Amino acid sequence: MTTRTAGGPVTATYWMDHAWLGTHVEPDVTVEVADGRIAGVRTGVETPPPGATVLRGLTLPGLANAHSHAFHRALRATVQVGSGTFWTWRELMYQVASRLTPDTYFDLARATYAEMALAGITSVGEFHYLHHAPGGTPYANPNAMGEALIAAAAEAGIRITLLDTAYLAAGFGEQPNRHQLRFSDTTADAWAERASLLKGDDHTLIGAAIHSVRAVPAGQLATVAQWAEERNAPLHVHLSEQTAENDACLAAHGRTPTRLLADHGVLGPRTTGIHNTHLTEEDIALLGSSTTGTCMCPTTERDLADGIGPAVALQKAGSPLSLGSDSHAVIDLFEEARAMELNERLRTNIRGHWTAAALLRAASADGHAALGRPDAGVLEPGAPADLTTVALDSVRTAGPVPRLAAETAVFAASAADVRHTVVAGRHIVRDGRHALIEDVPGALAAAVAALHH
Repeated sequence: MTTRTAGGPVTATYWMDHAWLGTHVEPDVTVEVADGRIAGVRTGVETPPPGATVLRGLTLPGLANAHSHAFHRALRATVQVGSGTFWTWRELMYQVASRLTPDTYFDLARATYAEMALAGITSVGEFHYLHHAPGGTPYANPNAMGEALIAAAAEAGIRITLLDTAYLAAGFGEQPNRHQLRFSDTTADAWAERASLLKGDDHTLIGAAIHSVRAVPAGQLATVAQWAEERNAPLHVHLSEQTAENDACLAAHGRTPTRLLADHGVLGPRTTGIHNTHLTEEDIALLGSSTTGTCMCPTTERDLADGIGPAVALQKAGSPLSLGSDSHAVIDLFEEARAMELNERLRTNIRGHWTAAALLRAASADGHAALGRPDAGVLEPGAPADLTTVALDSVRTAGPVPRLAAETAVFAASAADVRHTVVAGRHIVRDGRHALIEDVPGALAAAVAALHH
């Protein structure tokens, strides 16, 4: 038996028949929890200690969904009718956004975050730009929408990094359209004043986001970056998701979006570019040399026909990779992880760009780091006691030997195979059922229906 411990009285004990310890699958592992953190990790514990909760399957560190737009969950299937482009999809998205209130947003986000918990996600990065009432009038509480998201995550039992987003323009030199008035604080200074009123707690971090270079005038990018720097907060930005954005930026500023961000002090180790799809070699070098992160969202990128980003080149250049479900075409971090690898196989005709271990790290530790929690995503003393257990006896996962359980999880399992989710030592999903929300499908159906009637 080996033992690694940290201080503090034990408040819960979990025994796992198999656990992923970052490099290998270890059988018979006990994790002790104190004050929401891992107090001890013991291997070689052949039978569950008295009073321990048994987690059968492969237990991983809790998964991090580094990029979410909660209200897009209401678009599932609706946007699969007919054909079109990202820009036609966006018009349908605006229609749903126009109907949301703080109350209906809370209901939808609570159900969506509960779906994430059922998928083994213990922390979400919510890229939040739906700030004001229709027409752009601030609510009496100017952060009513953001606080609804924070409350929704708390009731669903997962952590949230609220990435409050500056979204000020429709495009380069263009005023917001009628839909975007809800998003805009008019100036970055006004955005900063409102965002400064948001408060975090044990399960909530407050970060910042620049919607895109087309949505924040170049002269105001530094204001958002400085706000995040002063708070040592994560800063996210949609980057080169569309070639049209690149073309417009070149026309307006004579440089790529990545170069524009670099020139205004936006890039750096606390910054994550979302998508990073259509990049030049110089862009890749700028992102890598500044250790700016990359969040790939493969299920959304393929759903919107955006393209396949240069994830391998970005990581080799020094950009850490994380994963997000973005528009929630599906909510499944295992699918995001394998899609990143399988997309690259299709693009290159070569197999094996990442190991299962590397893909699990993108889905956990590097995702948590992108959300401002660099101590999370590992089963080690001192880390948050966030756990995800994947069944190894479902029709998808049965058969492979246990030492290949990481490969089984990444390349065969789905969100439906998640058996347990633990957040801060608290059992949120037990045997595939949400402990806090009795009927998650019913909650989703009701919340979505309220926006389509």
